[in-house]
Amino acid sequence: MSIVPAEASPRRTLPRWLLAGNWSLRLGVVGFALIVLAAIFAPLVSSFDPVALDLRNALKAPSLVHPMGTDHLGRDVFSRVIYGARVDLQIGAIGVALPLILGSVIGLAAGYLGGWVDAVVGRIVDIIIAFPFLVLVIAIVAMLGPGLINLYIALTAISWVLYTRIVRAEALALKKREYVLAARNLGFGHLRIMFRHILPNAIAPAFVFAMSDFALDVQVGATLSFFGLGAQPPTPEWGLMIAETRSMMLTAPWVVVGPGLAIVVVSLVVSLIGDGLADLVRGIDD
Repeated sequence: MSIVPAEASPRRTLPRWLLAGNWSLRLGVVGFALIVLAAIFAPLVSSFDPVALDLRNALKAPSLVHPMGTDHLGRDVFSRVIYGARVDLQIGAIGVALPLILGSVIGLAAGYLGGWVDAVVGRIVDIIIAFPFLVLVIAIVAMLGPGLINLYIALTAISWVLYTRIVRAEALALKKREYVLAARNLGFGHLRIMFRHILPNAIAPAFVFAMSDFALDVQVGATLSFFGLGAQPPTPEWGLMIAETRSMMLTAPWVVVGPGLAIVVVSLVVSLIGDGLADLVRGIDD
């Protein structure tokens, strides 16, 4: 077996997708960027205070002044949808980032070290996956109490197992590659091999899955807020907005169309990014 310098371990390099025909990734990134910019510059997008009450203008139909109408308390629905993007995007980002970091480290250790470490991690993963995801999230938040912080704790405590399985499978295959064996022969430590030579090549599938997980976390956050376990009033959050006005769905449908459409649009653009990244990863592997 020829010895390959450990420093020359292959890296996944992404093609210049802007010049390629990856329309899913293009549309997804552009759409997501627009949503993020609208959330950041919400005061410029809408001049209405999302929590200010104006009972004289309650349940006004969509108009030039109020593009999405007003709710039962006279609050501008469009403004609340835009400001709600800050909360829901935060749920998706934190709900993905923490489990991704934790699960990747644990999966890397289990796949590379093997033995009892892999056995213990595998049993824990199997136990957690055996329970329905949403039921576990609701149970944890119900025990800890409603609120976004407890929602993040619940998402992290459960979602890390999915990233662990992905990275572990990649690490099991990569640790047998020649450049990893060469690194061992050169006397490099385990941590250096794991984090410098294996993890950069094992993380791509986890990033692809993270896009689907982002959309799922946004939906879970909206669902728990709908049931009173997530964001609390008067916070403008899409699920909470639907919960507060669900009794008016037939008489004033615009109060639920706005936040419902926002959830669908965010899920769509993130799914497009995930599909585009999956195509890139397949292209690199080929």
